[in-house]
Amino acid sequence: MKKIEWKKVLAIILYVTLIFSIGFSIFKIITTPEAVENATEGTHLRSDYVLMLLQCCLGVVLIGLPKVLERRFSIALPNEMSIAYFIFLYCAIYLGEVKNFYYAIPYWDNILHCFSGGMLGAFGFTLVETLNESEKIHVTLNPYFICLFAFCFALAAGAVWEIYEFSGDSLFGINMQKYRLEDGTLLIGAEALKDTMHDLIIDAAGALVVVIVGLLKLKHSEHKKRR
Repeated sequence: MKKIEWKKVLAIILYVTLIFSIGFSIFKIITTPEAVENATEGTHLRSDYVLMLLQCCLGVVLIGLPKVLERRFSIALPNEMSIAYFIFLYCAIYLGEVKNFYYAIPYWDNILHCFSGGMLGAFGFTLVETLNESEKIHVTLNPYFICLFAFCFALAAGAVWEIYEFSGDSLFGINMQKYRLEDGTLLIGAEALKDTMHDLIIDAAGALVVVIVGLLKLKHSEHKKRR
């Protein structure tokens, strides 16, 4: 009996889900008015569906990212990492944006940022370990440098995501950086920056946990080789 390739199954489920969500968001953009009088908490405006469409389109593109990385850098990503990646996209885009978990579930955004920080840190480790084991590169990197690279890689990716959110908010008038409350009130000063800074700090925390675990693993491996 052929073994089920769960990463392919999850990728297909995610792709179909996002395609249907794109169709739904386009329909709602067309039928939802620009502004709603006496809007209450939970009322969706056209800008909310623009955000949903933007995130779903990005998600469709990102589904193919693991394949691109494997071919471009000639690395084999662990199945567990690919599965975690697809689950993350499902939770962040479909559950978060389409099913409104960001507002319905307390700390949903924080949980996902912590998870993504750890996942990116793990990918940084995988990338450097692949270079270490490559026969074309005759360099063995110090475990502390590997950890530093993995940590910085995760933070850099988190910063790129915040730039994407800022760009989307500026170009399309949406609210990814949560600088505006659901009733339309604009935040100012430190309150307006709070979401972005919290995201980066949580990214760093998730990456730091993975980096510490990775360092202990590398040190253990070094110790075994010396025996």
